[in-house]
Order: sequence, then C-alpha cells, then structure tokens
Amino acid sequence: MKEKVNQMFKDKLFLVMLVLGLLTIVAAAGVFTVQRGKGNETNPYLEVPQPEMIAQETDPELPPVAGASDGTKNAKDIIQAPSQTAVAKNENQGNDLAAEAGAGQNAAEALVLNFNDSSKMTWPVRGNVILDYSMDQTIYFPTLDQYKCNPGIVIQADVSTPVEAPANGKVLEVGVSDEIGSYVVLDLGNEYKATCGQLKEVCAVEGEYLKQGQIMGYVSEPTKYYSVEGVNVFFELQHQDKTVDPLNFME
Repeated sequence: MKEKVNQMFKDKLFLVMLVLGLLTIVAAAGVFTVQRGKGNETNPYLEVPQPEMIAQETDPELPPVAGASDGTKNAKDIIQAPSQTAVAKNENQGNDLAAEAGAGQNAAEALVLNFNDSSKMTWPVRGNVILDYSMDQTIYFPTLDQYKCNPGIVIQADVSTPVEAPANGKVLEVGVSDEIGSYVVLDLGNEYKATCGQLKEVCAVEGEYLKQGQIMGYVSEPTKYYSVEGVNVFFELQHQDKTVDPLNFME
C-alpha cells in the first residue's frame, strides 16, 4: 500500500513538473518574440517608398541638372520629365504626319513672291515650241488657217503629262475658256503674272501658294482652236498687264 502511494505521488510530481516545464517554454518563447519585435533586425523584404515620399526627397547622389539653381533636381521633376517629353514627342509626330499628308500646308504657307526681270522660270512641261510668242508681227495658226499675233508660246506635250508651276506664285484665278480650255493664272510678284492653259484635272485652288515645280494639273486634249497643232500647253507671261516673251525668262 505504501508503495502505491509513493508511486502515485511520483506520478503527480512528474505531471506537475511537466506542466511547469511547458509553461516555462511558452513564457520564454513569448519573451523572445517581444524582444525580437523591439530589436533592429533587418527586414528580409524590400520596402518600396510611397510616391509622395519620393516626390519630397532629393537624392544627393543625382548629377547636377542644367538650369537648376542648386545644381540638383528634385525626384518629382525627374518622374514628371518623361511624361512631358512623351507628350511633346507625340505632338511633333502628329505634326509630321499632318505635313506628310498635305493637310492644307501649301494653302496656309505664304511664299515670298519676288519675280523680276532677272529671274528665271522652269518649263511647265518639257517639249518643242510649236507656236512662238509674237506680238510685233503675225504668225500662222494651222487650225485657224490664218495669221494672227500670239500672246504666249504653245508647247508640244502628251496627254496627262503633269504641268508644274514655273515659279513660286499665288493662284489668282482658275477658269475655263473656249480657246485655251482650263487654265491657271499665277501671281509671281512685282506685277508679273503667268497663265497655263490646255489643262485638265486642275488641282490648284484660288488663293493657294504654289512652290516652283509643284503640280497644278495635267495636259488635256487640245481645244478646237488647236486641233491641227495637236496636244499642247499654252503658256503666257505678263508684266504690268502687258505680255512679254516667256522664252526670255526660261531656264
């Protein structure tokens, strides 16, 4: 009996000690956790600063920026700079695309018109002169079968050949006449005017500025006044409303 009592006492004592040991371990773990939370251990995760913190801080290691009074640039400015550059780039690209597409560029651009007695023109089309300028005497017109004065020159050409502006000019008039068909009148400056006739598909617009060599239209079939002479471009040059010989100004 005595041995049973001793054995029970030993068992209870073992259980008590076991419970005390577990409590001690739990308490020690809690203290270690609290101390670890108060310590300065390195955080294993990368801390990303908030945007507003980046905007307020200045990095002393950044290189000096031209134009900055203190030789440094705020991080907020660095963040904003790419977006501003991108906007400007997009606007420039938009302008470049508009220019490539035409977009009324020629109509809006005012050229300096300074044609004078020493200026030279290019030919509206390349070809033989089948009827010369003649205002001091008459020349023979085969289709009309008569002699008369010619205020311009008649240049041989092929149907649908592009007709180019002979010099920088402003379109004064786009019209049609029985004799020279569809025509374009250009103001070259200093009271010089040029007229190109026998055209079709005229793309010049009144009030528009044309650069030298820019297409005004295309060669048409001749009117009934030039059926024998054949396909041609009529070209006339005036100064102070008086005709002059265009060949004197041709390159």
